[in-house]
Parts: sequence; structure tokens; C-alpha cells
Amino acid sequence: MGRLKPNLAMLDLPAVFAADGPLAHAIAGYRIRPQQLEMAERISAAIAGNSLFVAEAGTGTGKTFAYLVPALLSGGKVIISTGTKTLQDQLFQRDLPAVREALKVSGSIALLKGRANYVCPYHLERAVAEGRFLSREEAGHIRTIARFAKTTKSGDKGELAAVPEDSGAWAAATSTRDNCLGQECPQHDECFVLAARREALTADIVVVNHHLFFADVMLRDDGLGELLPACNTVIFDEAHQLPEVASLFFGESLGSGQIVDLAHDTMLEALASAKDYSPLQESIRTLEKAARDLRLAVAAENARIAAAQLLPERDFQEALRQLALALEDFSKHLESQAARSEGLGNCLERANELSHRLKRWQTLEDATQVRWVEVFSHALALNMTPLNVADIFRRQLEGHPRAWIFTSATLAVGADFSHYCNELGLLEADTGCWGSPFDYDAHALLYVPQAMPDPNSPEYVEAVVESAYPAIVASGGRAFVLCTSLRAMRRIHGLLVERFARDGIDFPLLLQGEGAKAELLSRFRSLGNAVLVASQSFWEGVDVRGEALSLVVIDKLPFAPPDDPVLAARIEQLRKAGKNPFMDYQLPRTVISMKQGAGRLIRDESDRGVLMVCDPRLVNKPYGRRVWQSLPPMKRSREITDVQAFFAVDPLGEGRLPS
Repeated sequence: MGRLKPNLAMLDLPAVFAADGPLAHAIAGYRIRPQQLEMAERISAAIAGNSLFVAEAGTGTGKTFAYLVPALLSGGKVIISTGTKTLQDQLFQRDLPAVREALKVSGSIALLKGRANYVCPYHLERAVAEGRFLSREEAGHIRTIARFAKTTKSGDKGELAAVPEDSGAWAAATSTRDNCLGQECPQHDECFVLAARREALTADIVVVNHHLFFADVMLRDDGLGELLPACNTVIFDEAHQLPEVASLFFGESLGSGQIVDLAHDTMLEALASAKDYSPLQESIRTLEKAARDLRLAVAAENARIAAAQLLPERDFQEALRQLALALEDFSKHLESQAARSEGLGNCLERANELSHRLKRWQTLEDATQVRWVEVFSHALALNMTPLNVADIFRRQLEGHPRAWIFTSATLAVGADFSHYCNELGLLEADTGCWGSPFDYDAHALLYVPQAMPDPNSPEYVEAVVESAYPAIVASGGRAFVLCTSLRAMRRIHGLLVERFARDGIDFPLLLQGEGAKAELLSRFRSLGNAVLVASQSFWEGVDVRGEALSLVVIDKLPFAPPDDPVLAARIEQLRKAGKNPFMDYQLPRTVISMKQGAGRLIRDESDRGVLMVCDPRLVNKPYGRRVWQSLPPMKRSREITDVQAFFAVDPLGEGRLPS
């Protein structure tokens, strides 16, 4: 592995970040931020001391450069893990090369994503040969992917904008952990995933995402477990997502979709290598039916249900029993044919693993984990989730000495990091908190309307629209309406459609789900006066600068539903431990989520805008104070006239309807 050679003269961080320093000379628009330098110095000290450091840095602090500079100057191998592929690509394609060039340091950089992001030559070739697609459009997409595969060096589907990310063709042209043939693959030497891993193992700076990091930690993907032992520093950006991602990876899941995919893959392999053995094909059909029947045994849709609620139900019990029998019969027939091809052998391994997971889910007796079921429109997942990941995560911090850096714009409640640190077991971590350098007092207003009903009342959604409508008109559109549930999102969108039509308002009205997220954001930016009604996926990781976004409306404080099975189990566990679940767990999580939603508003020092929080609990409940005190320091009002006056003096307000 090539090692970075630190330029000792450059370790003077004040000189690096100075007005006449290398960053200022090399990077257009660079500005001195005292918070950025302080944060960089703390991170540099943590790297030098192989210690834990948790840092919150408000929007505009420049936290990316604050950790990239010490990372590039450290002289060791560094893993940078992000919460989103968007930030992952930004770091690799733009920020890291820019800072490396500015500092004049050597060192190789690699980007590593999950295998679903890389074209699989083996599965692509089969998909082209079979030609089985739901639409002519998908058939065209697979041909485009095939041409791309002949010229690309990386195989990263992010480089092929001509095929939408949500096209069904990608599923046929990529591999999964389940259907990858590994060393037995006839196109092993052309594998883009293996090439990316080899590059990552020899690089000085490796950019991954949280899901891939935990796949490495858990050794769930052969060959990935080599990344962490070789590194000297791990930096988590968007670190507020880690507790949720850790729960996912330290738990276990079995989905009906996995079983249907297994049945489909086995049928293709059987037709190619065991066409003369009809009992296998019959068992495949039985297995697929059993998986679909398990979904049909639960009447709910888009719900999370505790296992204790479903297991007593006769239909669900019988569906589970039939699935176990179908898996057993399927595995028996598959075992008799597995030697006939690598593909059939791989399918047998998958069948055995899924069978073991099903048995573990059915027989789990572990007070540290909760069993629950997630129901989608056409699929169902059986989940086992640890109630507490702190002890498990702490084990990852032990062993080889290295620095661990956790940073995000939203980790603390006020200036208190105890909730976050306790969730991940970061008991000895040093902490630092830097507010945004933006002038929120001059550029932003927090508006909480008066006379709002209780958020749980039947008329609440209508009241949200009634209160938000004049604010949207005053802002000339240019608004996000962020909802805490998909049901509220759809209802609010429908009511706004009616109001706009009634009053002749022609602001473009966009709805999450009408297109891919990137496409919706692009439309929102280019339209300039649009209103986007969205749910959780737009609360974070979305950056709209300038006049296109001037109003953010939040319908409710984002408390997780109390009947969520994982939350309910954690609440019960906290009660038994003599703690206050609301103050110790639910409220801190809500504060961090609120900070994420509010963070969509002001993204640049010249941005202006109004944050409208419709929930009356922000002002009439004692705990509301903890929420708004954690938000950026904006002026506050409860009068719509103040909102209208705010936008009346907006220099970008010409052409809006009179309020």
C-alpha cells in the first residue's frame, strides 16, 4: 500500500486555512471561518492521539475541509464513510482532489460502493441473452448498459446518466450478495466489484458509505473485511445516521422478495443445467407461492408490526409453516442437482442460509433483540433488531489503535452529546460543537402559527394547509412542505392542488414519488417558484441554495410512532432500567430530526427564508423549548403578517401575488 508522505511544513493548520494559504489560492470562493480551523485542529489532535472525537458543525462551517486537511496530512490510511452516495461522489470527484492539489501532497484516493452500484458482466450477459423485460424501455436500457460496460473503467452505474437509477434493468445487470458466484464466476477476471476492492485496499484514502462500512465490519461480504484492519483513521460524515444503520447491520432480516429472487434465479439455472429434473421446477413454483402467501397472510400494508401481534394469528402461523416446509423441500431437490453447475450450487447455499434465518426468527428467545415484521405493498420482511447497539459497536472500536472521528450538522441536543454517544457506546469520546457562521438573526424567521389544533386531532392536516397556504403565497412558492408521514404528505398535496386551482395560483406543485429524488430536485431548482410536498427522504441530504427555496414548512415535530415495534421495545427496556424514555430517548431523537429538517432552509450565507413549524407543541409544551433552542438562532414570530413582511422586503420577491 502506498503511504501518504506528510509535508511537515504544512502541518501548521493556521497557515493552511489562512487568507493567503494554499486553500485560498487553489479553491474559488474560499472564505476564512474560525470554526473550521478550530475543528481541523481538534480532528488533527484526535488523529495524532488515536482517540475518539465527536463533532457537530453547523451549515456553512466547512466541516468537509476541516476533516479532509488533517486526513490528507496524517500520513496514514484513512477511511471516510458517508451517509449518502451523493456526498460520497462529491468527496471523491470534487473535494478530495481539490484539497489534495491545494496541499501538494501525494496519496491515492479510491471510491468503493456496494456491489449493486457496479455492472456485473456475468448477469448482464445473461440478461441480454434472455431478453425478458417488463417493457420495451427496460430492454433499451439493458442494451445501453451493455454498451457502457464495454467502455467504462469503473463499471459504476452512477456514471451512466442515460439509464435512470430506478430502472428495472439495473437489477438484471448487477449482482447481489446472494446471487454473486464469487470465485466460481466464469467472468471473475472482469469483475468491476473486485477491481474496485483491489484499488481500495491499496489506496491511502478510501471513500465508502455507512452501509458498506458495516458490511466490512461484520465480514458479511467475502473479501471486504480487509479494509478496516489496514486503516489508521476512520471518519464518519453524516454520522447522525450511524445508530440506525448499525441496528440494521447488527440485526438480521429475511424478506419474501429474497425468496422470490432465489426461486427466479434457481429456475434460470435449472433450465440451463437441470432441465431434465422436473421435481426441482415444481418445488421452485411451490416456494415462490409460499413466499407470496406469507405476504398475503398479513392484511396491513406499509406497516411495521411486532411479532407478538402476528404470531398468535392462525393464518400467519400457517403461512410461516408452509414457507418452512417449502424451503425444506426446495433445498432437498436442489441439493440433488447442485453439482451440475456453479449457479445451482450457489442457489443451494442461499437456500440453506434463508432456511436458517427463518428458523432463528421463529425460535428467537433473546431479550436483547426484538422480532418484528415490515409489510410493503407486495412484499414482507421478518426482522430481528438489537435493542441497543452500543456494546456491539464498542467492540469495533477496540483492537488496533486508530482514530475515530464522528461529524454531522446534527448530533447534539443543545450542546449535549450524551444521547448520541450513549447510543454508540462512545463513552470516552471528546466532543466539540460549532454553530453555523451564517447570520440567521438577519436572514431567517421561525414562524409558529397560532390556534393550531392538537396534532393528533382529525382536522390537523386541514389546519396545516389553512395556515401554510398564506405563507406559501407570500413566499411566491419556493417552498418545501416536509411531512412526518406519507399519508399526511398525500393529503396535504391534494388539498393544495384544490386551493391552487380555486384561487388561480400557478406555482408548480411537486410530490415526492412522482419521479426520482434527483429529478424532482432538479425540476424544483430550475422552476424557481415550485412547491415540493415531501416526506422523510427530503428531510436531510438535500441542498437547494439561492432563491428557489425560501420557505420550509414542517407539519409536525417528527416523533417516531409510539407503536413502532422497535421503538416500543426500546421504551420498555428503558422503563425497566428506571429511565425516562421520553426525555432520554424519544425527545433527543426528535430534536436531531428537527435540526435536519430545519437545515434545508439556509444553505449559503446569502440565503434568506422562513422556517414554519405548524406543531403547537413547540410553544405550548415544556419540552418544546428544548427543540427550538437547538435550532439555529432565528427571529421568532407567531404572526402571519411578519411572514408576509419578511417576504415583502425580499429583493427576489418581484412577481409574487400580493398578500
